[in-house]
Amino acid sequence: MTIRLQGDVERDQESTGSIGMVLLCTFVAVCGSFEFGSCVGYSAPTQSAIREDLNLSIAEYSMFGSILTIGAMFGAITSGRIADFIGRKGAMRLSACICITGWLAVFFSTGPSSLDAGRILTGYGIGVFSYVVPIFIAEIAPKNLRGGLTTLNQLMIVTGSSTAFLIGSAITWRGLALTGVVPCVFLLVGLCFVPESPRWLAKVGLEKEFREALQKLRGKDADVTREAAEIQVYLETLQALPKAKLLNLLESKYIRSVIIGVALMVFQQFGGINGIGFYASETFASAGLSSAKIGTIAYACIQIPITMLGAVLMDKSGRRPLIMISATGTFIGSFLAGTSFFLKWVPILAVAGVLIYVSAFSIGMGAVPWVIMSEIFPINIKGIAGSLVVLVNWLGAWAVSFTFNFLMDWSSSGTFFVYSGFSVLTVLYVAKFVPETKRKNTGRNSEKYQFIESRKL
Repeated sequence: MTIRLQGDVERDQESTGSIGMVLLCTFVAVCGSFEFGSCVGYSAPTQSAIREDLNLSIAEYSMFGSILTIGAMFGAITSGRIADFIGRKGAMRLSACICITGWLAVFFSTGPSSLDAGRILTGYGIGVFSYVVPIFIAEIAPKNLRGGLTTLNQLMIVTGSSTAFLIGSAITWRGLALTGVVPCVFLLVGLCFVPESPRWLAKVGLEKEFREALQKLRGKDADVTREAAEIQVYLETLQALPKAKLLNLLESKYIRSVIIGVALMVFQQFGGINGIGFYASETFASAGLSSAKIGTIAYACIQIPITMLGAVLMDKSGRRPLIMISATGTFIGSFLAGTSFFLKWVPILAVAGVLIYVSAFSIGMGAVPWVIMSEIFPINIKGIAGSLVVLVNWLGAWAVSFTFNFLMDWSSSGTFFVYSGFSVLTVLYVAKFVPETKRKNTGRNSEKYQFIESRKL
């Protein structure tokens, strides 16, 4: 007869639980991630059609393409307060409604003003989604599934972007705007059938609702006593910690981790991803490709499997090796594209360079900086430091997406050579200054102690 310890039984209950409800909650939440990708991918296949139909200059279209990131920046900055005030579900509902309004404004646009207004609204919506979706998934998932389910956020962003690329190659730009409403509708309907985050309910003092939501997530027969107690202890620990302010980030014990987090976001953005991604079809056309749609479709198809591979490799290879391999790949890709534009070789070389760049970015540079950021900040400054890093990220995204078309008019080859230079700087910086954070906090697995002391990095 096999003798089993009580702890083993409790872990089994946590593992099996009501996995169906957890998966349903995750599926509903990542509709927001898919919407994020749809907004990001919208501008690439529609550039020539919108400019022709609405008679937009290159400056006006660059403003339209890039203003998404300004809206997203404000959405990301305010998302924490919104999610804490009206709950995770409330924040997702608000974001979905704002995105729907934005898409309708784009659909009915007759000039740059309404076009930009719609774009900035969708940007604000995805800025809120960028925060609340991964938070909600992490808060409803059991520990043994949390990591895997959270990675679905990035995967669905890429899937949404690729889908917009593919559909946009076949339908009009107004029709593509209407497809952006679809994931929002799925999200709004789905939220009617899933519980609120138990952690948020506990945080705002709704004890009865907290236990009911946790029980619904884990199954009616599951014993949630231990998990409920752990959540309460974790929240009490957070409340006991001193509230960090912006000036605290300049303290010697925090400054190194803050500099690393900010630098990684600068390198991620100024490597050119949002310029290349937002205007991919016109880049392929500038290279002389007879059918830019072929390049756009290839771009869309390559992102999803490569992103899945990156998620698998992240814990196997470590953070530093993966980000250096990724940055090396973006250097090779952008250098090939720049060389093709400079020598005016066959267009396929520029297309190959862009596809190599996108593949390399998707395998590491897209997700790893965010993972490192979450692991290097001590828990008491994670909120304020995270807000600073998000602000830097979106400002960089705006700068790159706004200047890309002007840079391409100045020099197509020079644009890609500049991006390749930032990729080289990324490799050198990571090799010299960025610590390996893989498994740095596994020794303290209790949620009460999940933090990293930055002075030890």
